[in-house]
Amino acid sequence: MSAAELPLTLVDPIALPAAPVLHVQGLVKSFDKREVLRGVDWSVPAGRVIGLLGRNGAGKTTLLRCLLGLSPIDGGQVQLLGAPMTEPGGERMHRIGFVPQTFDLFPWMKVRAYLDFTAAFYARWDHALAARLLQGWELDPKQKIGQLSQGQRQKLAIVRAIAPQPDLLVLDEPVASLDPQARRAFMTELLELMRHPGKTVIFSTHITADLERAGADIALLRDGRIQFMRPLAELRERFVRAVLTRAEGWAEAPAMAGALKATVAGSELQMLLEDADPAVLRALAEQAGAELRVETPTLEDLFVELA
Repeated sequence: MSAAELPLTLVDPIALPAAPVLHVQGLVKSFDKREVLRGVDWSVPAGRVIGLLGRNGAGKTTLLRCLLGLSPIDGGQVQLLGAPMTEPGGERMHRIGFVPQTFDLFPWMKVRAYLDFTAAFYARWDHALAARLLQGWELDPKQKIGQLSQGQRQKLAIVRAIAPQPDLLVLDEPVASLDPQARRAFMTELLELMRHPGKTVIFSTHITADLERAGADIALLRDGRIQFMRPLAELRERFVRAVLTRAEGWAEAPAMAGALKATVAGSELQMLLEDADPAVLRALAEQAGAELRVETPTLEDLFVELA
């Protein structure tokens, strides 16, 4: 993955690369003899938002829980913030924030009491930030967690994850229960967090518009492995959709270098291409007697086609 890195101390005219926030080698995880993660290799440097994409059931939640030591692994190695991750705990956990898919802890506790209790475990808890978010997101500090709606509980989970000023923020479908207004407010806070040097976010979501807004690097989890990780801008540059139209239609898609997927619908042929040569596309259209239209697919388009 390409990502902006922190300024580095020069020992000579060449700067040394920063150590990755996360480094995974050969990660394996199975449930009931079904292998969900099949030798995941992944390295994440500091200072970027990483959008983790994959279809439902691809193993995104399992992967995130394994990375944080919340689920035991069956094979491989995970290094988090420069040290092996075997179980949650220790000083480095002060530097990590996590928002799970569901938040059902301590339903008998009031919101303020829960945050005060949690703050005691973190060295850098920002009480002013927590108070501002509670007010801005209309969370009643005196209300019991068990009385909150699903969306309100998700907001509280986000407050709890952001208030420690984490160096690494891991988000598992954090906005699935939020309305559009609340989602926008969350993204504003996330982008504000990312203004601080060295902050890293791993963000699992199906809402690709949020990843586009954050300018995220995109990691695709498919078939139990990270298939690729690239900056969004690079994906936009490297992938195109070529649409060729002719009256007599298409019996099959012609062979084309870089073609990842092709579909035929009546007179129209659509091809998703990587690193396509415009001259070759024009020549193909001329040879086939077809009209050519080249489009830039959205991130959602790419997810649907590649996941």
